[in-house]
Amino acid sequence: MNAFRLRTLAAALLFPLLGACAVLPPAAQDRTGPRVTLASGTVEGRIEANASVYRGIPYAAAPVGERRWQPPHPAEPWEGVRQAVEFGPSCIQPPVPPASLYYDPPHASSEDCLSLNVWAPDGADNAPVIVWIHGGSLRIGGSAQPFYDGSAFAERGVVFVSVNYRLGVLGWLAHPELSAESPHGASGNYGLLDQIAALEWVRGNIAAFGGNPDNVTIMGESAGALSVSYLLTSPLAEGLFHRAIAQSPNIRAVPALSETVYGLTPAETTGATLGNAIGAPDLAALRAMDAQALTDAATLQRFAPQGTIDGFSLPRQVVDTFEAGEQAQVSLLAGFNSGELRSQRIFLPPLPDSAGAYEEAIRCGYGDLADAFLDVYPASDLAQSTLDTFRDAIYGWAVEYMVRAQTEAGLRSWQYVFDHCYPAAEARDLCAFHASELPYVFGRIGDDDAYSPNWPIPEGEGEQALSDAMVDYWAGFATSGIPAAPGRPEWAPYGADESYMRFNGSPLPERDPISGMFEVQNAFVARRRDAGEPYFINVGVIANPDCSR
Repeated sequence: MNAFRLRTLAAALLFPLLGACAVLPPAAQDRTGPRVTLASGTVEGRIEANASVYRGIPYAAAPVGERRWQPPHPAEPWEGVRQAVEFGPSCIQPPVPPASLYYDPPHASSEDCLSLNVWAPDGADNAPVIVWIHGGSLRIGGSAQPFYDGSAFAERGVVFVSVNYRLGVLGWLAHPELSAESPHGASGNYGLLDQIAALEWVRGNIAAFGGNPDNVTIMGESAGALSVSYLLTSPLAEGLFHRAIAQSPNIRAVPALSETVYGLTPAETTGATLGNAIGAPDLAALRAMDAQALTDAATLQRFAPQGTIDGFSLPRQVVDTFEAGEQAQVSLLAGFNSGELRSQRIFLPPLPDSAGAYEEAIRCGYGDLADAFLDVYPASDLAQSTLDTFRDAIYGWAVEYMVRAQTEAGLRSWQYVFDHCYPAAEARDLCAFHASELPYVFGRIGDDDAYSPNWPIPEGEGEQALSDAMVDYWAGFATSGIPAAPGRPEWAPYGADESYMRFNGSPLPERDPISGMFEVQNAFVARRRDAGEPYFINVGVIANPDCSR
């Protein structure tokens, strides 16, 4: 193991393991903040600005240790008043290199981490609800990250909920022994089951905070948006939400439980192979491992957390469910950032030596689609075309596919492109990078404490105005199903004219964000699916490995 890995794993092991919020002893139960009585007990939060805020409320209990990798259990009820003023611990996760743009280590982590937080506007009564699902590749992150403060939404009359869910190997491991002990013959999607349990908690408890359980919007970014796509297609989530917001989703093919699909190793095989590789050849040995040590070992083995087609929580591929028209019949707001891959260059292949070599690789890989591809991603700027190719293969196609599908189902849906840059991002060649819309969507402009150490902070005239507009649109969508914002340009739903909103300095209503992009990407995905091949980042100059031989 190299020195860097030792240092980063050591840093992770220093994270303290703390329990969730405490219950006050009787002598200390003098009322100091707002209280709400739930099915499991009474919680006390505190007033912040014009909202009552409750943090670290357990919505379920994560099975740990020898019970690890089971569906979430009901939260244990409590007597007395549970203090809900501190965030619960984030779920166990591997360390992120301190130099990473996304370096933001949790203040605490634990295997028992299934808590949520609520921002309730003063006087809320039957208010719209947003449930936020954080990103982080299903490996890292948590609801306590400062970006995800719900105050801006509460100011606009929305009850805002953010949730933790199991991550990495603890949340997404499939294994033949786990499937054998499951009454559904399924394993792997424990993090998804956590999200569904949180939505069930919202349905049963949010009215106590002034929220309307019949007006719930799920909202996520990156892995959170991927989770939104899972929830849109999971029968277990049916009826638990009424609208969806997906910021930078992808809808790639994922493994099936016990058979090879799209060239992907069965998820159970991956789980069993992982166990052997880390010295835990059976389920008992895996459950006996320390949670952090297991997470770190799985990360070093390149375990990639993702959904599993298990016939239970995810019956089939997301695209197949959408194609059959069997996804949740809800309105969707979805979009991506124009510079997504500027902070994700790890996905990019080396550039060809010349424009001629680029074009040759494209013609070899795309055949009769090559001319259409080169119209969208020309050889005249290899670096930009490569960035754009992979942006669209991962995010752009997924956004338009989902919005088109909802529109074709008769559900008005909306598309956006975040195309905004600012000096600190431009100086680092990070214009509109992956997740750069977050401080705008959460109204965190001007709050330097919200940013991770390496984040290029947006500052200057106009940034707050753009943020205010975006929060208004998002809150309007959660309220009425239409992203209407007072005093802002009208955002037309996606339709035959491919309307969308471009956020670049200010909201700009436009049509057809990238002419020809969806058509060529969709045709290529269809070709991959028909051939039973994976569809994700095997695109561009690496679309056909034989072309480079």
